[in-house]
Amino acid sequence: MAPDTARPVIAAITAEYRRYHNLAEDVFVQLDERELCARPPGEGNSVATLVWHLSGNLQSRFTDFLESDGEKPWRQREEEFLERRVTRAELLEKWKRGWAVLFDELGDLTDEDLQREVRIRAQALTVIEALARSLAHCAYHVGQIVLLAREHKGADWRFLSIPPGGTDAYNANPDRERPPS
Repeated sequence: MAPDTARPVIAAITAEYRRYHNLAEDVFVQLDERELCARPPGEGNSVATLVWHLSGNLQSRFTDFLESDGEKPWRQREEEFLERRVTRAELLEKWKRGWAVLFDELGDLTDEDLQREVRIRAQALTVIEALARSLAHCAYHVGQIVLLAREHKGADWRFLSIPPGGTDAYNANPDRERPPS
């Protein structure tokens, strides 16, 4: 990568993380506390469980990101998947804690850092590879959160993207295509 190209790359990656972060927060406001903690039929995870998992993952991966393995010995991954009853405030506090670690680390990355090697569960990855992997992981779980919420709300669901029948109006003013600031 050419010198001085990291900032635009990191800015683009950060914008995508923020898009998924904000998407999930737009979901949280549509759900009551019961819905945040309700498990779907079968062995599925609740929104709260997914929040605990994403927060734990982000904290583990991005604490001392460049210096230590991304799977920290203090992380209790299996506990993230336990069924839990939490308040909205507890859920949002847990959510914000994980994302804060990520966003702090992204803000500190330099051109040289993008070519560095980091480890996740002893597997060597470049910083770019680790960020791509993490972003995909976040998108995957935020998608699950959206699906769970939509199932909970049914006809009361407020669309977070282009609603059915709204494509022409949206295409006339595609404001959601710009990354959030």
